[in-house]
Amino acid sequence: MKITWLGHSAFRIETGKAKILIDPFLSYNSSFAAAGLNLKDVAAGVTHILLTHGHADHVGDAVQIAKDTGAVVLANADLASWLGTKGVEKLEMGNTGGTVGLGGFSATFTNALHSSAQITEDGVSHALGNPNGLMLHFDDEPTLFHMGDTDIFSDMGLINELHQPDIGILPIGDRFTMGGAVAALACQRFFNFKTAIPCHYGTFPIIDQTPEKFIAGMEGSKTAVAAPKVGESVSA
Repeated sequence: MKITWLGHSAFRIETGKAKILIDPFLSYNSSFAAAGLNLKDVAAGVTHILLTHGHADHVGDAVQIAKDTGAVVLANADLASWLGTKGVEKLEMGNTGGTVGLGGFSATFTNALHSSAQITEDGVSHALGNPNGLMLHFDDEPTLFHMGDTDIFSDMGLINELHQPDIGILPIGDRFTMGGAVAALACQRFFNFKTAIPCHYGTFPIIDQTPEKFIAGMEGSKTAVAAPKVGESVSA
């Protein structure tokens, strides 16, 4: 498995059977542009686009990439229905607790403590379902948990009991999600990740700019912390 951070909460996951984009906020992602990345290259060969929730900094370029590549888009039922009105044709929808088989892997919608809406061009705010994390189980690859945007909550322990994820992707930027120290506590108290990857930092001035608080909080943990630069990859 090759995991490439594209800035903010966006990742490209490559396995033998799938090429996945999660939360592809790219065109208006300053860190994506600063890394010299190219949208066309990042989207090449994509088979699936997975969305944790409906905020613009997570839906990002999903509609255009889906149209250009024919990729299947997975989202909660409300967000998926809304994307259908935008011309996305291949949609898989679910909701919290549900699992969707996607050929070579499955995605389970877990709980997340956040919000999910967009204000459209007409100034109307549209609620786009509940925020979620996404638990990805592969046929022959490590289990990966992208938490989406969330705070810590005690039922993370139950999520770990049910799914036993090997790799965790955690938001650490504070203000809109848990900060680095709290994310480290979530890792150490509720999960047994082999590898933890921080995200949702460094994109906007009002969130934390570095993963230092998370790295410091993970000192002494058995979990390896991988904090790639934007555009860099982690192998698992």
